[in-house]
Amino acid sequence: MEIALSVILIITSLVMVLLVLLHKGKGGGLSDLFGGGVSSTLGSSSVVERNLDRITIFFGVLWFVCCVALGWLVNH
Repeated sequence: MEIALSVILIITSLVMVLLVLLHKGKGGGLSDLFGGGVSSTLGSSSVVERNLDRITIFFGVLWFVCCVALGWLVNH
């Protein structure tokens, strides 16, 4: 069970990195430093971005559950 959770944790970690990098910079942070603030804000609430937000939240919750379950299994 620990091996399966570890594999799921690694996969969800990689997917989370990819999903966060796919998000468009909203400005006011480090994205402005690298030119992210130059892009226009047209279409900032498109269907694609809302779906990307939902997918990111789903994988974030799955990642958190795997972390908690793996920690619980290791301690017990």
